[in-house]
Amino acid sequence: MIEAGLPFPEWLQPNIFTIGPVELFGREWAFPLRWYALAYIAGLLLGWRYVLMLVRRDRLWTREPGAKGKSPISPEAVDDMFIWAVVGVIAGGRLGYVLFYDTSLIWTNPLQILMTWQGGMSFHGGLIGVGLAIWFFARSRGIGVLRLADLFAAATPIGLFFGRIANFVNGELWGRQTDLPWAIRFPAGDYVPRHPSQLYEALMEGLILFAVIFAATWRFKSLSRPGMNTGLFLVGYGVSRILLEFVRAPDEHMQALYDQYTFGITMGMMLSVPMALAGLWLIRLAFKTPAARATA
Repeated sequence: MIEAGLPFPEWLQPNIFTIGPVELFGREWAFPLRWYALAYIAGLLLGWRYVLMLVRRDRLWTREPGAKGKSPISPEAVDDMFIWAVVGVIAGGRLGYVLFYDTSLIWTNPLQILMTWQGGMSFHGGLIGVGLAIWFFARSRGIGVLRLADLFAAATPIGLFFGRIANFVNGELWGRQTDLPWAIRFPAGDYVPRHPSQLYEALMEGLILFAVIFAATWRFKSLSRPGMNTGLFLVGYGVSRILLEFVRAPDEHMQALYDQYTFGITMGMMLSVPMALAGLWLIRLAFKTPAARATA
């Protein structure tokens, strides 16, 4: 009898390499370089370079025929904002995970909240963290909040793509059981065939969402409509995440909660619905913005 699904590639390991163990302060320490950390670094650096490209293309900031346009944000401001974004995504992602998915850490082991290397990051928390960083930075520099948010919305799918690929490499956040021919038997998932939901997310939240916002930015000059890219991102991610939650397995420690109280509605769904609604509101607002204001 042929076993259903495909075996998880055993050569994929969470650590790229490990330095050590070395003796330091009377203890032996090992310093691993993990694919997940590299994914964060790659997403942030490539996103930063892409945002710099956008602010240097003045023609993207107007939709008036023949007008040159002018980016309201300087490359220097983008460089400064990069540090704020790093702090926002890491702090927000970790705190969001604790508040949304594992609140017991607050009273059982509060020090573990700081141990980001042990895993446990929430995209929705990271989004809130970056959103707050954008708001405070924009207000401190006299930059339009939506203008700055639109730039980062265009680049965020890059980081999402790398992050979901790293989730797959780690063999975590797998999907529900299935008999589809491309199902994967994850070692940590009891070797039963499961949806490779990490790859679905990399495709929908990463590649497809990036392509949609890329087309809006370069073909339809969406940067000239403040809030458009942000709205497209919120709707695109929110709808993708809601759909993907139907095949993504909930965290083990939350399964009983979902079964007993939420009738299968997951935390990811509950957080994504208001996100998508806010995106629709921003898109409507962007379409109502006259061209003269968009190029001011």
